[in-house]
Amino acid sequence: MRTALVTGSAGFIGYFTCKRLLEAGFRVIGVDAMTDYYDVSLKERRHAMLLQGPNFSAINARIEEPDMLKNLLRDEQIDVVVHLAAQAGVRYSIEDPKSYVQANLLGAYELLEAVRAHKPGHVLMASTSSVYGANTQMPYKETDKVDTQMSFYAATKKANEAMAHSYAHLYDIPTTMFRFFTVYGPWGRPDMAPIRFAKAIYADEPIDIYNHGKMKRDFTYVEDLVEGILRLIDAVPVRPASEDDIEEGDSLSAVAPFRQVNIGNAEPVPLMEFIAAMESAIGVEAKKNYMDIQPGDVPATWADTALLKRLTGYAPSTSVQTGAAKFVEWYKEHYNQG
Repeated sequence: MRTALVTGSAGFIGYFTCKRLLEAGFRVIGVDAMTDYYDVSLKERRHAMLLQGPNFSAINARIEEPDMLKNLLRDEQIDVVVHLAAQAGVRYSIEDPKSYVQANLLGAYELLEAVRAHKPGHVLMASTSSVYGANTQMPYKETDKVDTQMSFYAATKKANEAMAHSYAHLYDIPTTMFRFFTVYGPWGRPDMAPIRFAKAIYADEPIDIYNHGKMKRDFTYVEDLVEGILRLIDAVPVRPASEDDIEEGDSLSAVAPFRQVNIGNAEPVPLMEFIAAMESAIGVEAKKNYMDIQPGDVPATWADTALLKRLTGYAPSTSVQTGAAKFVEWYKEHYNQG
């Protein structure tokens, strides 16, 4: 039985990742700090569900705590690391940038030091579509230049990519950074748009719609994202002998066993179409409050997922209509809506 270490295991994506790994026959060790960025009881519920099985164990700790991860990898035989722990949110990074330095930069440093000392077979680290920043040519390709981040959150994730590449090069650590696109679904964070929309609609209050609705997002259903992560586990990057050995369109580094991979639905959906899917699933038309675009936000995202398909044979495909219906079904049960 292979063992996976998942950081951020009580988070939205972390919960589904652990669940899918357990279903695939892994033993899973989850690490989460249970921070109060949002309702801790939601995180506790996620961990409680995972702990119902015999192959999941949980550690309550901050990843930036010196040597915590290094000692954990020393004491456990870890085959795969999936690093999801981070301070999330584009908008909150404007309010409290220091929390992103601690969790995203110092936390990534501690993880990299841990895997340097006790190498697992593969390290997979979460990045974000936000690293593409001000890029306007779409769909976004992993080989695009990404030097114009629009938020401090995105900047910390771009820094994580650079940090991980240097460790992969220096210490021969196989590393995959996966860039995910607008993930949504059941058990999501309360600050994410679907829960804010649903809460407002059920309360007969207006929903805030930024950039006057002129937004497009590559909405990715959470279970599709997690399936992509799971399949990437065995797509281990290998340092090439030369640049000539890298296939066109592959983001594999010429000097390290390292690559970035987009995981998205490969379909830019207008925000108003996503809202319509939510309205249809709830059965109520939302009141709408149109607003200007927020600082740090971008008007559109769109993933090129050809590399993911080439490496794994998989491409996410859940439509927003199907995904919104699944989300609303969960929301009604979890929040006791009729």
